Amino acid sequence: MGANTSQIGDLSENQSLRALVGTEAISENDPFWNQLISFTFTSPTNRRVAKLTHTAALENNPRTGNFGALVRVFLGRTRELKISTECQDQLFIWQAHNTLFMIRCLLKVFIREMNEEELCQQFEYQQRAPGSCEAESEDLLKEMICNLVHLIVEVPLLDITYSILFEAVTTLLVLLSYQLFHKEILRDGHIYKYLMQGRCLELTSRLVKTLLYNFIRQEKCPPPVTHIFEPQSEGGGLLYGLASGVASGLWNVFTLGGAGSRTGSDQEQHPLPLSTQSLLLLLVLSNLTDGPDQPNPYRQAIMSFKNTQDTSSIPSPHPHTFQINFNSLYTALCDQQRSDPATLLLYTLLHQNANVRTYVLSRTDVENLVMPILEILYHVEDRNSHHVYMALIILLILTEDDTFNRSIHEVMLKNITWYTERSLTEISLGSLLILVVIRTIQFNMTRTRDKYLHTNCLAALANMSAQFRCLHQYAAQRIISLFALLSKKHNKVLEQATQSLRGPLGSGGSTTLPDYAQDLNVIEEVIRMMLEIINSCLSNSLHHNPNLVYALLYKRELFEQFRSHPSFQDIMQNLDTVIGFFSSRLEQAGSDLSVERVQEVIKKGAVALPKDRLKKFPELKFKYVEEDQPEDFFIPYVWSLVFNTGVGLHWSPQGIELFSMDSS
Repeated sequence: MGANTSQIGDLSENQSLRALVGTEAISENDPFWNQLISFTFTSPTNRRVAKLTHTAALENNPRTGNFGALVRVFLGRTRELKISTECQDQLFIWQAHNTLFMIRCLLKVFIREMNEEELCQQFEYQQRAPGSCEAESEDLLKEMICNLVHLIVEVPLLDITYSILFEAVTTLLVLLSYQLFHKEILRDGHIYKYLMQGRCLELTSRLVKTLLYNFIRQEKCPPPVTHIFEPQSEGGGLLYGLASGVASGLWNVFTLGGAGSRTGSDQEQHPLPLSTQSLLLLLVLSNLTDGPDQPNPYRQAIMSFKNTQDTSSIPSPHPHTFQINFNSLYTALCDQQRSDPATLLLYTLLHQNANVRTYVLSRTDVENLVMPILEILYHVEDRNSHHVYMALIILLILTEDDTFNRSIHEVMLKNITWYTERSLTEISLGSLLILVVIRTIQFNMTRTRDKYLHTNCLAALANMSAQFRCLHQYAAQRIISLFALLSKKHNKVLEQATQSLRGPLGSGGSTTLPDYAQDLNVIEEVIRMMLEIINSCLSNSLHHNPNLVYALLYKRELFEQFRSHPSFQDIMQNLDTVIGFFSSRLEQAGSDLSVERVQEVIKKGAVALPKDRLKKFPELKFKYVEEDQPEDFFIPYVWSLVFNTGVGLHWSPQGIELFSMDSS
């Protein structure tokens, strides 16, 4: 990898690389290291880089202590990085980056091939001169982790520091990637301990804040800059040639994924590599499990940070709180919701941070956040199930708030281009939300049949139902159409169950009735819920929803079979009252009424219907609660996101134990 290495093909023959993994120990003060970290690549081929790095790592002889010496070279340079940034010493920064890039590539292979104890040995071996006293042993792995965190929070984000900050974030992700190769959730270990204690613990809030701001700023990868290295004399000289080569060559390695991305150029796939990687690290850190004697400090920081506009003098009970600009955070969240990691971050903040939740619910432009969430659900066929769950739970959390449920019906939208089933020239955000949730239920009924998805969809509709206002004609139709679909399904299962009872007994005297009975029970639960949602709207805001009354009257025969059903008799009383009242009014108005005349009769009747004619039911309110041991779901999910969207990171599927490839 010296200054004269310009192509990937040269790597396998490169003397510096051979020396690094050879049998001879190299002192950390040897000029060799300057030569090693001044490498250039012109056009790397991702998988070849990965393969060559893998080979070099496996050939590394830990007893030489050369890997430890490489780490010490990096640590020595990190102490001067801030000064180098202030002095615009780009050559120094690039060489520090190169050093860390090499360490990260080697670590990635070590972690796949070795357990944590063997990894520690790679850091611990150190050759000593004969007769020298053994110095006090240092924990090089701990030093490196602390230095990486310190680098991320201390070095400002500039064009010249972008790549080393990206590399520092990526190296921490690599160090934590042991979880990929274990089916069980890891709850301890050296790396885990170092991030939870001592200097790293003290930097918790600053690290979380920096990673959040990296996500918020959405800085693109800067282009390569070579003109800043001016030749010192005619003809340039070694320093100029080396520096300009580093500047252009390393940018290629960086943007093309370095140690191997999956396909094509990472710069094309990930125009925001630092933002993407910072978000992934933030999600990994916030989902680490609690320690035996202390909660996860990164999750505490996520739970407790406040708005920079918050002037409250009330001290936070959490030790890792900080302030951040909520307006900037909100804008970034709205812009990035089409990506899985950003949706998971939004879920995390809404669920765990009351300050963020209050702020989001107070926004007068909540459609900027809700619309991307609805688009995720609308394209359910193209999304993985976890992304759909997160989007749906976000809606459920938002619908727990009555102000939100009222305000979404006041926001009018025009020409929703992604909604292709019907032209929606003008519709309220509330009606669009209802349409998308109902479509999700119908998709689930015909495809995945996931009870968890059904439950959350219906819970969101139920939370909104008392606040339904001026429902769009199409939204009202879809509510009744969903009930019709459920009714049809109910009749079909009921018929199958009846036929089964009439059929011959199976072996052992048993029949298949229990299966049908279970299906029937689930369908009747959903039908009951839909009746309660319709009833809630009629009881609380009938005069605001003439289109729902119209749709109800138009399909009134659907409800007749449930009038005498013991599971629905009580809830059907109100629907019967409404259907009977408006049917009578329409009969009095005459026959062959136009649609406009029917709607006029309904609007007048809605005002005339005495409210005490309708029986009161408890208000429908559902609150999202995480499952017990949520880490069993979230940790595999987060690491599947790292596996699939991490920039410049490629792991072979073989050996991945945490999740199956079809779920990633």
